[in-house]
Amino acid sequence: MPKQVNYEGRRRQIAEAVCLLADEHGPEGVTMRDVAARAQVSVGAVQRCFRNKEEMLLFAVDHVGERITERARARLARSPAQSAGTTLGHVATEIALLGKEHRAEARVWLAFVAKAAVSEPLAGPLRTSYAALQDLLARLITEATESVPGDEGAAPPDPQREARTLLALADGLTSHVLIGHLTAEEAEDVLHAHLVERLHTTRPRKAV
Repeated sequence: MPKQVNYEGRRRQIAEAVCLLADEHGPEGVTMRDVAARAQVSVGAVQRCFRNKEEMLLFAVDHVGERITERARARLARSPAQSAGTTLGHVATEIALLGKEHRAEARVWLAFVAKAAVSEPLAGPLRTSYAALQDLLARLITEATESVPGDEGAAPPDPQREARTLLALADGLTSHVLIGHLTAEEAEDVLHAHLVERLHTTRPRKAV
């Protein structure tokens, strides 16, 4: 009997190897042969999953984007009793990849963003990932602003516009932390000060 291969699991295993190599050498330095060695599979196994390097990189971009979105949604599921504003702050911090445990992932994400600036095939999956994150933030912003009293006669904030702003801020803070302009703690201060000022939320306590 031939050995059964979990095709989707193999593709994710290869995507993890792509991310490790992209972190070390940038997307340009990733080769199918090196990916096979890092994933501990044959070159043929990589080629059966992906026809070429570009297809492999596209899947890796999707893989990282899905992982970030899944973590943000998992944070929602873990904290049902928290206020909407507190949950929004935690999710924004997850998206900004400020934790030390996400530093390598942040480097890979920004490397893909830089390459996508001159590669439309890579830009497409990144736009999809950003759209999913923006929709998630917009929903949380709606819940957060509905749960706190606003100024009499003042128009409520536009959730999509605020979500775009928050997503762009989180993305920028990722870069500032990676190059050492800000510490992760300083970046969190900026992020949560923005939430307090724009959406009248309270600063969330650090997760235990």
